[in-house]
Amino acid sequence: MEERPITDWLPLTKKEVEKCGWDELDVILISGDAYVDHPSFGTAVIGRIMESEGLKVGIVAQPNWQDDLRDFKKLGKPKYFFGVTAGCMDSMVNHYTANRRLRSNDSYTPGGEAGFRPDYATTVYSNILKEIFPDVPVLIGGIEASLRRVTHYDYWADKLFPSVLVDSKADVLVYGMGEQPLREIIRGVKSGIPLTELTHINQVAFLQPKEAALPVVDSWETVELSSHEDCLVDKIKYAANFKIVEVESNKWQANRITQQVGDQTLVINPPFKTMDEVEMDRSFDLPYTRLPHPKYRKRGPIPAFEMIKFSVNMHRGCFGGCSFCTISAHQGKFIASRSEKSIMKEVDQITKSPDFKGYISDLGGPSANMYKMRGKDESICARCSSPSCIHPVICSNLDTSHKPLTEIYKKVDAHPGIKKAFVGSGVRYDLLVDDFNKNNSDMNHDEYMEQLITRHVSGRLKVAPEHTSDATLRVMRKPSFKYFRKFKEKYDAISAKHGLKQPLIPYFISSHPGCEEVDMANLAAETKDLGFHLEQVQDFTPTPMTVAEVIYYTGVHPYTLQPIYTAKTKEEKQNQNKYFFWYKAEFKDWIRNRLTKLQRPDLAQRLLGFRNRNQKY
Repeated sequence: MEERPITDWLPLTKKEVEKCGWDELDVILISGDAYVDHPSFGTAVIGRIMESEGLKVGIVAQPNWQDDLRDFKKLGKPKYFFGVTAGCMDSMVNHYTANRRLRSNDSYTPGGEAGFRPDYATTVYSNILKEIFPDVPVLIGGIEASLRRVTHYDYWADKLFPSVLVDSKADVLVYGMGEQPLREIIRGVKSGIPLTELTHINQVAFLQPKEAALPVVDSWETVELSSHEDCLVDKIKYAANFKIVEVESNKWQANRITQQVGDQTLVINPPFKTMDEVEMDRSFDLPYTRLPHPKYRKRGPIPAFEMIKFSVNMHRGCFGGCSFCTISAHQGKFIASRSEKSIMKEVDQITKSPDFKGYISDLGGPSANMYKMRGKDESICARCSSPSCIHPVICSNLDTSHKPLTEIYKKVDAHPGIKKAFVGSGVRYDLLVDDFNKNNSDMNHDEYMEQLITRHVSGRLKVAPEHTSDATLRVMRKPSFKYFRKFKEKYDAISAKHGLKQPLIPYFISSHPGCEEVDMANLAAETKDLGFHLEQVQDFTPTPMTVAEVIYYTGVHPYTLQPIYTAKTKEEKQNQNKYFFWYKAEFKDWIRNRLTKLQRPDLAQRLLGFRNRNQKY
């Protein structure tokens, strides 16, 4: 039988499966996103990995879950299992704002249309499959499944949910970046082992009867969490659980985690060690078309693809450990970097795209400037369980050299097909401040900063100080605001030296745990003093498996179990948000009256000035 050319899209329809000459698929992937065959889209990565391991793979993208369910049946019954993902975002974050308002668009759908995936998509899809094909195993993964793998608080329902394995009825969950466990799973099922018996593989979770013995793996120790039922009645136990999960997720030699859920035991196997350069290249160098499937042409562009189609993701992971962020929880604390050869190969591919005009939109990663940063002595990293390598100070063992990244910038600049290559990802500015980052005697971050500012800023540079209050920043696991001031001084000096006018765009969060109303007023005053008129503000959203989510729900910090204030009511949140817009006439009377009531006329004066008979403010 003639094999399908490997550079085609993976089949989405029965007709496309037949064109491949296949009578049966080995695995069918169900995704909440439209199918974009690009390494930034998880379904494409998983599908291409399976294909590289010799499997016949089909995709059902954004199936209709409301009517006759024909989409779930159209590719038939797979030989090994169904793979289910909600997509590149948690479906609830995708659907709702921080105020729980329904969003009017979906960036992962053609035309940006909303309504093409359900709430709690992983659970909905998996339950439908279990109803239609009760004898076929279901494997769930992606960020929604990953961050809901254990008892978690759901902000939108305002209650605790058990592991997503319980409600979805799925057989196995892969958490984190799935390449390593997936390859092991594929080898297992190809050798004849049912998916449900692959309980010895790292980075998977599953349920088993409460009385059953745990699978024996000699190198694993086991840590037991408080049961789901205990968490329902005791918020402190839920908070303590989170600390264990985060610590084990950040260790090289982690323990297996168990939790009792009703008459079942949730088992979470320890993660794989972070992917090395060869493994990263192997994933990114798969034969992606780098395009959305042709079926979407008449429905309009897919916004998420349009944003990244001329970008290059150079690494994964983040060692910042910010309290509100899920990146380290899903991608890991340790940085997994691609080789320079693999990156330049992708640059070459981009330049050959018919509609490429010579401009790369982003040379980046979760934090743009963490490429190839790692521990100088890996044996120290192996013993470390800290959630952050740079909070409260930069670890002395962390190599924060920007030289490898600077060299890649220069090589991309020199490419004959590139006019400009911008850095669109957020830059971790504290790594560029001498007083904070003292780990490199050659201060090569100065060279990086000069290269970045003069060659790779597209009109403005995004940075995220997040707040100005040191107390709030400590809860956020972010550095003191004084380092942002120092960074701005350095940025402005380099810009002036080269005659550049490229404003800094700082990002801030309102209503974050640890932030009082007066802290927001002070933030407004501090940023006003620095010349900023803030136009967009991110209101805090408690997302599963973050420190800030635990504080929001329990009222205590999971590491200290000490109380921390959090704005929760609509009024509290709106009050914090209004200070950002001190320059708008409709808020000025409210701000002055409010700060007078809070006994902070000094902040009112800084924000609004003195009042006299001839001048209102």
